[in-house]
Amino acid sequence: MPAYNASSYIKEAIESVYRQNVDWELIIIDDASTDATGSVVQEFLQDERIVYIKNEQNMGVAKSRNLGIERAQGEYIAFLDSDDRWTENKLKRQLELMRQKDAVLCSTARALMNQQGVLTGKVIDVPDKIDYKTLLYGNCISLSSAMVRREIALEFPMQQEHLHEDYIFWLQILKKYKVAYGINEPMLEYRVSEKSKSGNKLRSAAMTFGVYRYIGLNIFQCIYYFAAYAVNGVKKHYL
Repeated sequence: MPAYNASSYIKEAIESVYRQNVDWELIIIDDASTDATGSVVQEFLQDERIVYIKNEQNMGVAKSRNLGIERAQGEYIAFLDSDDRWTENKLKRQLELMRQKDAVLCSTARALMNQQGVLTGKVIDVPDKIDYKTLLYGNCISLSSAMVRREIALEFPMQQEHLHEDYIFWLQILKKYKVAYGINEPMLEYRVSEKSKSGNKLRSAAMTFGVYRYIGLNIFQCIYYFAAYAVNGVKKHYL
């Protein structure tokens, strides 16, 4: 859980981890916050399952997540941004599916909430199976919904934070390991913010095109998949 000036939301995020009926370890990477984030986290540090790391200077979410992955002790990594929440038993359901399928990556559907944490009633679905080509048509894996084997996460450190670093991460994984699985139930409650990368649609679109170029698609492939991404985005958010 990377956190930067997250004092308004991080308690909800941490409490949602306590709703998970599995053996868990929570690694919080405070990315040099200047607000009361550290004080809020301090309330939970009597629990030995919670590890708190404060970066001396702001490193960004990609490097902070990489640090958390390196420090983790478990076989699986589940990502949770400090302003999102998990529903009860999310991790248990994903672990069961990943073990059943011998999967490297799993995600869930997500329910949207506003900045005040009130659910809007909008749910973004996820396919039951996702391969590399499917993912090129648009990033259907929400970061805070995802679970990945730690050894795979270590193989592909997150990078290119000026783009969608998580989208690059999923594409790299699926190009090599072929398939991810989805649980089409909204086990993630995702906070929508205009300040986020995905909240600014024009900026997000430009970064998506940048992802296509970064992974080596030629210009015609970029235009084709970007057009499909744009159409899917309209369907997802407005229809």
